Amino acid sequence: MKSSGRCVWVPGPVIVGAGPSGLATAACLKQRGVPSLIIERSNCIASLWKLKTYDRLCLHLPKQFCELPLVPFPANFPSYPTKDQFVAYLEAYTTQFGLEPVYNHKVVSAEFDDQCGLWRVKAMGLKQEEETEYVCRWLIVATGENAEEVVPQIEGMDDFGGPIVHTSCYKSGELFSGKNVLVVGCGNSGMEVSLDLCNFNAKPSIVVRDSVHVLPQEMLGRSTFGISMSLLKWLPVRLVDQFLLLISRYTLGDTAELGLARPKLGPLELKMVTGKTPVLDIGTLSKIRSGNIKV
Repeated sequence: MKSSGRCVWVPGPVIVGAGPSGLATAACLKQRGVPSLIIERSNCIASLWKLKTYDRLCLHLPKQFCELPLVPFPANFPSYPTKDQFVAYLEAYTTQFGLEPVYNHKVVSAEFDDQCGLWRVKAMGLKQEEETEYVCRWLIVATGENAEEVVPQIEGMDDFGGPIVHTSCYKSGELFSGKNVLVVGCGNSGMEVSLDLCNFNAKPSIVVRDSVHVLPQEMLGRSTFGISMSLLKWLPVRLVDQFLLLISRYTLGDTAELGLARPKLGPLELKMVTGKTPVLDIGTLSKIRSGNIKV
């Protein structure tokens, strides 16, 4: 490993990650006159959105709940912007605030030096394999909760003759037309990928390991998330959960009959306790009912 031994003083925070959170943090700091340095291991901003998402992806929540600080989405964007629209918004945001991340640099260590009261952040250049140490007073980690794909080792995988694809590499169901496809996982990604496969005439089956809350994306003419946030200002979580489940039962029916049993805790309480996000249905349940998607 080559090392330049270069040391750089950063007068403000070092921000690890040039995704939406990292960009928003840098923009807010700059708005208040605080400089910062963003270190990004990929070659672009929002690498997960640009490089590791499927073609049909749209925001699952209305745009007003997903906008970054200081800059709303363009008025002509739909309520649920597409992947390309969201990326364009992030690129315009980066340009507007003059953010210039250091690309192709992976942070390999970050330690707080008690003697001088500063952070020492070492980053490795992925192209020239040179190491740079950044010295700063503050460190902000914005690497995201889904930055690393997880592929469990399942018995028989080595002998399986077909492709094994993580959702971060999946683009569309076009290559799977007419084929039987097993989708492992029934979260928002698993459910939407199954729907996408079905729309390309594949034959998907979903493996459901645990119970899951499925809610309609919209209820009573408004987004389910928006209704939840409004009700939480006035009512306790469990009461809001009861309301959501009542409306969901009316609009979606009993999901347990489809093999999708609900957890004992309500959707919002479960999110607060375990971090598990409820699934917002965008048409997958109807395909399950029709038999086009097996559970």
